[in-house]
Amino acid sequence: MKPGIHPEYRPVVFRDIAAGYAFLTRSTAQSRDTIEWEDGNTYPVVNVDVSSASHPFYTGKQKIVDTAGRVERFRKRYGAHAGR
Repeated sequence: MKPGIHPEYRPVVFRDIAAGYAFLTRSTAQSRDTIEWEDGNTYPVVNVDVSSASHPFYTGKQKIVDTAGRVERFRKRYGAHAGR
């Protein structure tokens, strides 16, 4: 790597505001806020709106869309014209 052109890669805490979930990882994300982590060290913290702890796909609270009803309405409306 060329020196001086890459951002600093360091430990950063990402905190999900909606779920109250936080995790420590390495990143180049910049933040002025800090947090004291479980190990007693202080790290920069980045607040995020959605993570795996609050996203509907991962929590199982996903909304299922009934596409069968929509397809049937389409066929009923335009089915006679589809053969042309």
